[in-house]
Amino acid sequence: MPTLLGISKRGDTYLRTLLIHGGKTVVRVADKHDDRRNNWIKELDQCKGKNISAVAVANKNARIAWAVLTKKESYKAAA
Repeated sequence: MPTLLGISKRGDTYLRTLLIHGGKTVVRVADKHDDRRNNWIKELDQCKGKNISAVAVANKNARIAWAVLTKKESYKAAA
């Protein structure tokens, strides 16, 4: 499996900005929810800080969106 990197500064600046803003919002409200993904976000926030956590969430959301669009299927959250 190849090593996955973070969000680069290449590509659409506006789309990257929207993903980061969305990531910041998800990190901000992660403590109000108790599921697998939000627990991962809370742990990441404690270890790395809010900005790095927001970029990690944005990266994950971008990968999910890409997979949904390329496979032309609806999103199925992990149980």
